[in-house]
Amino acid sequence: MKHINLSFAACGFLGIYHLGAASALRRHGKKLLKDVKAFAGASAGSLVASVLLTAPEKIEECNEFTYKFAEETRRQLLGAVTPGYDFMARLRSGMESILPANAHELAHNRLHISITNTKTRENDLVSSFSSREDLIKVLLASSFVPVYAGLKPVEYRGQKWVDGGFTNSLPILPVGRTVTISPFSGRLDISPQDEEQLGLYVNVTNQNILGCDCQNLTVVTTRIVRLTNAKALASRNASVTLHV
Repeated sequence: MKHINLSFAACGFLGIYHLGAASALRRHGKKLLKDVKAFAGASAGSLVASVLLTAPEKIEECNEFTYKFAEETRRQLLGAVTPGYDFMARLRSGMESILPANAHELAHNRLHISITNTKTRENDLVSSFSSREDLIKVLLASSFVPVYAGLKPVEYRGQKWVDGGFTNSLPILPVGRTVTISPFSGRLDISPQDEEQLGLYVNVTNQNILGCDCQNLTVVTTRIVRLTNAKALASRNASVTLHV
């Protein structure tokens, strides 16, 4: 088996799709997971990648947290931007309860997290973590959407960082074959399969998604709704289907 990597796309609360994919891989892709050399991700994708690598037995716990977090956020008067509601503190509490004490050691040089520098507006893939707190800070930075998640970017190593999805929403690692996973249909290895195959794709910071065809507005509308739901999970009963 050649060098295999897994990369999870940025997608907000649609990270629940990633958790479904991770759960399916644990059940039916054990042989593949044994051959995975590295994991990568941006925003919500980096969170799922970190759990699958460092605490795969907690995928279900992570799933429960995600639903509760989404429901809690939706109950706020103005959602995540409601004054007094600390979105990032809530996200941090989930990380601290799920990631093991040695998460940074397990993730060192195997987990690649996409973050965006606020000054240079350039992307950085971080894979070296000196401590568990160091790892958590990078994960928080990768998930920080300005205004939605707060007004102050995450500080890390003397610089300020925001969501990695702004500059590289689906990291492709330079060595080996990177298997891509996204809740948005498109030219990806694991993703929802829309009924119609559309010829035009839009590249959104490294993700080829959102096929557009003026003669098939149903599929286009479905994809727009999927993007909207990335910020607010529609329902706990929403189904997540894995297509490989």
